[in-house]
Amino acid sequence: MKKIMTWIGLSLSAVLLLAACGRDDNESATPEGDRPLKVVTSFTIIADMANEIGGDLVEVHNLVPTGTDPHEYEPLPNDIKAATDADVLFYNGLNLEGGKKGWFFKMIDTVNQKEENVFSLTERVEPMYLTGSDGRDEEINPHAFIDPAVGVKMAEDLRDILVKKHPSKSDEIQKRGDAYVQRLKEIDKEYQERFNDIPEEKRILVTSERAFQYMAYHYGLKEAYIWEIDTEENGSPTQIKKLVEFIKTHEVQVLFIESNVDPRPMETVANETGVRIAKKKIYSDEIGKPGDEVDTYVKYLKYNIDLIHEELSE
Repeated sequence: MKKIMTWIGLSLSAVLLLAACGRDDNESATPEGDRPLKVVTSFTIIADMANEIGGDLVEVHNLVPTGTDPHEYEPLPNDIKAATDADVLFYNGLNLEGGKKGWFFKMIDTVNQKEENVFSLTERVEPMYLTGSDGRDEEINPHAFIDPAVGVKMAEDLRDILVKKHPSKSDEIQKRGDAYVQRLKEIDKEYQERFNDIPEEKRILVTSERAFQYMAYHYGLKEAYIWEIDTEENGSPTQIKKLVEFIKTHEVQVLFIESNVDPRPMETVANETGVRIAKKKIYSDEIGKPGDEVDTYVKYLKYNIDLIHEELSE
């Protein structure tokens, strides 16, 4: 009932905002002259990509802020206005935003945005799945962006879309986008080299959530976790017992806690196994706020590989 009332309120807000400032149906979605392209992004990593590739040629409004669950967000009135006026809207996909029936597409339907303005950045990503209690694959893991090789694909697609959406500035966007994609490719190469530098028996990444599945698969790490995704039960006795058994069997040497999770379940695991927790937190769902140590996607990727390499090499 609470969510129904929320969306009723959301719809009413949208009606008022559309009446005041909605886009005319005849207005072109392509900006003319020097007007920045109005871009809406679903969460912080895509927002950073858009700013890096678009520079001052884009005006980015991000929806899910740092410190907020991207799986179950409730758009605010200013989000509705931005989505209404947007020239292009980017989302992660892979169910990060709740899928076609989730909050993002409810918002898109509410503001009556055109389908040709809305883009997933994971169309070229092979989904990986979370495993149900009966051993079957049941739900797509949305955290592909933790793998820099996936980041390359996302950035390439975002670049190409901005080039098409802003033809008068396409050369500049292409140049910026090419440089950014090349930077991510270099980071992908660095990841492979640094993981290869870790002794094979130590390449075991233990985290609170199973957010690192794509990265672990790509670079050949074993992974273990307490829970699979934040929308399920987090830190139950059964989950903790299962991880404790894994740690003892595989002689795990360090545990990682993500920047956006409750640390207490992993602290319980550490107490029960005697295995230390990493000196610093690792990043998964988001980048930090502007001015933080990890406030861009490039810094996010570099920070994570520096931390993992240091901790697993000890």
